[in-house]
Amino acid sequence: MKIVWTNGCFDILHRGHIELFKFAKSQGDCLIVGVDTDERIKNSKGDDRPFNNLIDRIVMLESIKYIDKVVYFNSTSELEEQVRSSNAKTIVVGKEYKDKRVVGSEIVDEVIFFDRLGNYSTTNILKNNFKEQ
Repeated sequence: MKIVWTNGCFDILHRGHIELFKFAKSQGDCLIVGVDTDERIKNSKGDDRPFNNLIDRIVMLESIKYIDKVVYFNSTSELEEQVRSSNAKTIVVGKEYKDKRVVGSEIVDEVIFFDRLGNYSTTNILKNNFKEQ
């Protein structure tokens, strides 16, 4: 069984996330999604985030048919350990990470970069800057 990993905040789910999950699932047999804790999101995006708490985000993610398992992490070292213990062979991340370090990339066989869909972004949605494309 080929296990695929992807991770993120997934604060407000939108079509871009669903397309990412659909694509990631197509790369293997089992898709595991890692989700940042509330504390980790606050530290990276500010005190007004996340909009949805961790439990609500997990429940939403678990309801998506492409996702087989959801786990959470609070630090880079926890993220690395989650990737390691998942036995994933592939990580799927947005192409905006192409020239950045992909946590866990040294653990898996391949990293696949996903093209972002249009202007879909939780940050844009929260700023009311979202324009459908």
